[in-house]
Amino acid sequence: MPVRSENDIVAARQFVRKLSQQAKFSLVDQTKFVTAASEIARNTLVYGGGGDMHWEMVSEGARTGVRLRFDDQGPGIPDIGLALTDGWTSGKGLGLGLSGSKRLVNEFDVRSAPGQGTSVTIARWK
Repeated sequence: MPVRSENDIVAARQFVRKLSQQAKFSLVDQTKFVTAASEIARNTLVYGGGGDMHWEMVSEGARTGVRLRFDDQGPGIPDIGLALTDGWTSGKGLGLGLSGSKRLVNEFDVRSAPGQGTSVTIARWK
């Protein structure tokens, strides 16, 4: 799913809500996952210049969930540890996007290098 405009962020948020409902997440877990996805989608657009959201329904034994991966070809994140620090921002935001999103999901992974873009994977389990 493309993430190249504000409308794409809205569409991604709506799609993630549907996936969360299909996975039978509680309303609270749906809200947490949609919020995290929305923040990462916004970062993909604002800092990465746009990209794509990939999704999959996942299962491990008795548990099920949803995994999302956001990829961009932007400038990359020079210091991932710093970027995950509450309050740090490379732009005009509050500096809670990545770190806040990490707290809202069960799995969180960032892969990035300067000049090589960024890939953020998040997952929520039921």
